[in-house]
Amino acid sequence: MTDDIENRDIAGAAASSAPDPSAAPDDSIDLTSIHQPVLLDDCVDLVTSNLAASAATHGGTPVIVDCTLGLAGHSSAFLAANPDARLIGIDRDAEALALATRRLEQAGFADRFTPVHAAFDELGAVLERLGIHQVDAVFMDLGLSSLQIDETDRGFSYSHDAPLDMRMDPSQPTTAADILATYDAADLRRIFKEYGEERFAGPIAQRIVRERQEAPIVTSAQLNDLVDRTVPRAHRASGNPAKRVFQALRIEVNGELDKLASTLPQAALRLAVGGRLVVESYHSLEDRTVKRFMAKGLTIDAPAGLPVVPDDAQPFFHDVTHGAIKADDAEIASNPRSASVRLRAVELIRPIPASRRRELADDAAGPGADGTRTPGTARRRAGRPGGGHGRSAGHRTQHHERTTGR
Repeated sequence: MTDDIENRDIAGAAASSAPDPSAAPDDSIDLTSIHQPVLLDDCVDLVTSNLAASAATHGGTPVIVDCTLGLAGHSSAFLAANPDARLIGIDRDAEALALATRRLEQAGFADRFTPVHAAFDELGAVLERLGIHQVDAVFMDLGLSSLQIDETDRGFSYSHDAPLDMRMDPSQPTTAADILATYDAADLRRIFKEYGEERFAGPIAQRIVRERQEAPIVTSAQLNDLVDRTVPRAHRASGNPAKRVFQALRIEVNGELDKLASTLPQAALRLAVGGRLVVESYHSLEDRTVKRFMAKGLTIDAPAGLPVVPDDAQPFFHDVTHGAIKADDAEIASNPRSASVRLRAVELIRPIPASRRRELADDAAGPGADGTRTPGTARRRAGRPGGGHGRSAGHRTQHHERTTGR
C-alpha cells in the first residue's frame, strides 16, 4: 500500500489534533532567540540521510514523525534539510504546539507540516487517524523544551519559586502538589528512589508526610527548603540537593517512563524498511529504557548454540550510532544543556517477523490492560534493573535541570 500523504487529504483527519485556538501563541516570545537544539547536526543527519531509501520501499513521500515537537527546533532543521519530506509534529503541550506551528509557518513549511496535540505514547493512534501506515523516521528528544523550563509558573525548575505543577499537558488533572499531598510515605520513597535515584528518598518522604499535616507543600520553594533541611550537607553531590526529587516528581506526574516504554515499540511497528528511530535522552533511566528496547532488535532472539538460527529470530535493527553519541567538549562549552545527552539511532533493516511484531504490540499496549496510565499506578516496569532485555546502560548520567532548545 502506498503511503503518499501528499496525495491524500489529511486535513479532516488532523482537524481534531490541531492546536487549540484557545492556546494561541504568545506573540511576545521571540522564536528566533530559542536555544540551539542539542546535537542538532547529528540529529539532522541521522533522521534525514536515509529518508529517500526508506520511502522508496513503500513508494510514497518521506514522512518524519517528531514525537516531541516542542518549539520545533529540530523539526524546522529536518524540513530544511529535505525539501521532499513531510513532518508530523506531536506535542502534549497545546501552547508549545501553537508556537511551533507559527514558527514552521513563518519558515515556509506549513504545507509540509501536520501538528497534532497528543502525548507521544498515542503515536500509533495518531498515525491511524491520519491514515498513515508507514513512516521513514521517528524522532524523540526526551528533554524539557525551552518553553517548559522558561515558564516559571509551571514549577519544573527548582531555580524559581512557583506552584508545584510540572504537567507537560496542563489539561491533565494531577499535579506535583497533588502527589505530595496524597501519596503515602512508601509511594513517595519509591518514586524518589526509582525515578530520582535519590539516596535519601526515605527521610525526604517521611518529612513530606509529617510536614504536610501542618501546611500543604505547594511551591517549589517549600520543597527546596524541605529537601535542604533533610539531606545532610556532608553527603551532598554538586548542585541543588532537590534536583533528583524534582526529576522524580516530573517523571511521575507525566508518566514519562511508561510512555517512553510504550512509544518505542509503536514507532518500530510503523517504520518502513530503511526507516530510523532516533532518540535523545538525558538521564540514565531514559537511556536505559531506550538501550534495552533497541537491543531487542539488534540481537538474535534464540538460544545460543543453535546450528541454524531461524529467520524470525534474526536481528531486524542495525545500530546506526554504534552505541550512544555524546556531546563533545566544544558542544558542551557552547551549549551546557548537552552535557548529559545520549543520542541513539537504529535502522529497520528487514520486515519485523510476525512473532516479534506480536511481542512489540504487547509492549506497546503498556502495563495496563486498557493501556491507560495514571500517576502512582503500574509505573514500575520501565527502566527498572532487570526489566527488558540487554545489559544495563553501564553509566549514570548527570541528574540536573536540562532543556534541549526544542
